[in-house]
Amino acid sequence: MNARLIGRFLTCTFLTAILFGSVAIQAQHLTLEGQTGGFITPTAYVVYTEKGHFFSHPSIGYHFIDSSKVIGDIQTVNFVEGFANRAELGYTRSIHTLGNSTNPAQGAFSELWNYDGMNIFSGKIVAVKDGEFGPWTPGLAAGFVARTRDYFVTSHLNQALGLGPASAHHNEDVYAVATKEWLHPPVPFLLNFGIKFTNGTIYGIGGQSTRFAGRLFGGIGIPLPGPFKTAIVPAAGFTQEPRTAQNLGYIIPGGVHIPTTLDYAVRITQIEHPHFSVDLGIGQVAGNIGTAVLPTGLPAPYPPAIYIPVNLEARHVFGMGLSYRY
Repeated sequence: MNARLIGRFLTCTFLTAILFGSVAIQAQHLTLEGQTGGFITPTAYVVYTEKGHFFSHPSIGYHFIDSSKVIGDIQTVNFVEGFANRAELGYTRSIHTLGNSTNPAQGAFSELWNYDGMNIFSGKIVAVKDGEFGPWTPGLAAGFVARTRDYFVTSHLNQALGLGPASAHHNEDVYAVATKEWLHPPVPFLLNFGIKFTNGTIYGIGGQSTRFAGRLFGGIGIPLPGPFKTAIVPAAGFTQEPRTAQNLGYIIPGGVHIPTTLDYAVRITQIEHPHFSVDLGIGQVAGNIGTAVLPTGLPAPYPPAIYIPVNLEARHVFGMGLSYRY
């Protein structure tokens, strides 16, 4: 999906929103890592708790990412509990299957992800609710994500390069986010923007980054009325990524380029008292991230090393998500 098509899509979305007016929805469904939010980015909302109660009904979710060529398919199962509409805690199990690229040169790099998955713990506190101090007041929240038993990329290279054992590592995010939902003509919208400090590359799927650094994320959604009292919300989001992961520099000495992760998704949910949501989307993750220099170990006249472009073949991946709040 190129920039021109994205621009046309968003223009049509805005025009449709103007024609149909606003849709009252609550953006309280689960991200890939189990927090309330969009497909990949958290918002300043938490799992809804009914009036007069401290504990919410739990929210559960399932996500599937088809990046099977090199990285492999990823599935997540989420469980999140909310507290008095001010906080939430969640657990996500990320399940991974090995890639199946038909390109031998790229398929060899699938070994960097030849592991079952990892555990993800998350939490969030809302400091200011959306609209709490006036109609234009955004919601403000802070949260964390902790990923454990992550063997991807960094741990594998640690062992393959003889630097140490392939022991599991862990990485974390801490973030602050502002979210504003505006459900009035002429253009209803949901706007989200935040900053996170992370040492996980591509949500830990790309391994452990070389340092703990600040990265921006955000997104926009346009709520539209759908059939059978549903809301249809086309949305786009982004997350800046750390530029590399530990140990990748040993095999890509010319430099590693990991681009910003983008997603273009459509969410279908209920207009009033939403209990379910369905997300369908396309993600742009990473294509050619550099050139690997691999020693051959052969004497002259054979070349001492070979040069292989490292293409993760994940610039156009399909994703889907299902969330349900009891």
